[in-house]
Amino acid sequence: MTDTPSITAAQTPPLPFVLTRHPAPKLSFEFFPPHTEAMAVKLWDAVLRLAPLQPRFVSVTYGAGGSTRARTHETVTRVRRETDLEPAAHLTCIGATREEVDGVARRYWESGIRHIVALRGDAPEAAAPYVPHPGGYPYAVDLVRGLKRIADFEISVAAYPETHPEAKSADADLDHLKQKIDAGAVRAITQYFFDVDVYFRFLDRVRAAGITVPIVPGIMPVSNFAQIVRFSATCGTTVPAWLCDLFEGLDDDPETRKLVGATVAAEQCRLLQAQGIDEFHFYTLNRADLAYAISHVLGARPSKGETPKEGNRP
Repeated sequence: MTDTPSITAAQTPPLPFVLTRHPAPKLSFEFFPPHTEAMAVKLWDAVLRLAPLQPRFVSVTYGAGGSTRARTHETVTRVRRETDLEPAAHLTCIGATREEVDGVARRYWESGIRHIVALRGDAPEAAAPYVPHPGGYPYAVDLVRGLKRIADFEISVAAYPETHPEAKSADADLDHLKQKIDAGAVRAITQYFFDVDVYFRFLDRVRAAGITVPIVPGIMPVSNFAQIVRFSATCGTTVPAWLCDLFEGLDDDPETRKLVGATVAAEQCRLLQAQGIDEFHFYTLNRADLAYAISHVLGARPSKGETPKEGNRP
């Protein structure tokens, strides 16, 4: 990686679409557990639609405060039972003692779940400061160590190219990441970002710190721009001016927003591919259409004889 000046994302739009053909990347898709029967149908449709792309794994999130623990378990075990996909369950430190978290982890192992995304987690109330649960795992690094004592899980952890909002400094945040890797995590999945230069500057710092595991870019295809702006303000992701310009005037035009969102995310991934990145993690929001289209642009295709499914009912 060269030490070149960074692009000013607030003023400069992405580079022109890269036309060079690259090998199909490794993919993973993230879903959240359903709250209703209708959402369960939508989720399963999304899983079946993306399954023919043969992702390395699909992950299922954990609600704030552990609020979706049971639904997360139900979803990942259903993926394990009814598909050939490799499921990964999110597990957090929030709202449970070590014994309770360990019990969840053991049940995952007994159900054939071998991959855990280990996270500190967010407080149930967004504005509240994080306070470790009494008797619980204080932070993600402690959770990683605990999981490795239980079984030989494959463990992924989070990374923050623009620094975790609660970190004391960027260096402290990077040190936390290194501790998680040293404790046994085998990959880090980044918070989503929009400026590819942000990712590469972060990757330079990660490698300089001696971290050698894959740092998988987390990609958020944008369909609801106003929602992304609100969420980005809480998680520390910069929304560049050029992105605001692209979605200007589309508040009441969801179909065009989808097309713009797919184009932006595909270009972002192609720019990353052009500099050697061959793995992407898509935050699907339980929608398969954008993730499938972007994956297709990147060269992913269903295996021979398999066609995309429309989904079926639970």
